[in-house]
Amino acid sequence: MAKRLLVSKVLRLLLIATLGAVGGFAGVAQGSASARLRPCTGRVLVLSAMPVELAPLLTQTRVDKTVTVAGRDFYVGRLGATPVILALTGIGPVNATNVTRAALSGLNCSNAGHIKAVVFSGVAGGDYIGDVIVPVRWTADAGRHFVAADRGLLATAARVARSRPSLEQQAPAGDPACGCVTSADAVKTVAVTHPPRIEIGGAGQTTDPFSGRALPCVPGGGDVFGCVPCLLQEQAARDLTKLATGATAFADPAFLAGYSAPAEDAKDYVAEDEETAAVGKVAAMHRVPFLGIRAVSDGGGDPLGLPGFPVQFFYYRQLAADNAARVTTAVLTSLQPAGARKP
Repeated sequence: MAKRLLVSKVLRLLLIATLGAVGGFAGVAQGSASARLRPCTGRVLVLSAMPVELAPLLTQTRVDKTVTVAGRDFYVGRLGATPVILALTGIGPVNATNVTRAALSGLNCSNAGHIKAVVFSGVAGGDYIGDVIVPVRWTADAGRHFVAADRGLLATAARVARSRPSLEQQAPAGDPACGCVTSADAVKTVAVTHPPRIEIGGAGQTTDPFSGRALPCVPGGGDVFGCVPCLLQEQAARDLTKLATGATAFADPAFLAGYSAPAEDAKDYVAEDEETAAVGKVAAMHRVPFLGIRAVSDGGGDPLGLPGFPVQFFYYRQLAADNAARVTTAVLTSLQPAGARKP
């Protein structure tokens, strides 16, 4: 009996020691795994349709790397202290939809970071040239359905508006051919008669003058139709492929027929463009906060009396793009520091 008790005690001690060792090794392994997990940077995806719109933001951004998803380039870095991903969508709702989907589906913690919000910065039609409009909702089907801007981002934009940031009133000549010889803002032209301001509220409308087709970008197409930002003109070969695959659209005269025609119900909307609602719809499907910031490139306050869109757009696009970028930058820098999550 004494021997059995002794053996039983020894077995229990061995079992306890073994379990302790296993637990210790498990703790080490778990600690090693935790050490390997790096926090995922929360980034704001900032989109623009045209090079002229993205350029003022890109010049302020420290780009750490470029990530290519579905043939689209995304510039990953920091705008000030804010982690961002910048990208061109191209013109029109189809392009905007495709690029937003590519970003939200293809960008992740392993290649760029976690997209915590989507902000569109660009130009639009509106009441007064130079004004920056931040609608609370957007429609892509003439008001039958709306996608709402994020309340938190709207509140941030409202704080920025109350701070009255300086907005450009004198129109720069810009850099239409992307020559980049001088700054796009170096040469000034006329000043609009209405002092630009920020307006929060109302509804924005996105239209599709291209009848559900994607407008292809044009290699060397300047600051409106170009495929890459003016500062990054090194991708001619790939851009030529893009143009070749989409060039058949230009063969149809109806493709651009409606481009300059204003919507009949434009008066019901504070801003009218061709991308924002499309971006908002994709963001809503992914449950990502969304905000559209649009500065007016064609509207009232024109001292030259130019005949509306597209003539006013081409003359005042740099003024509007600069003002949109100023407000977008102010909103981004006013956000709370980006949080991190585990991949």
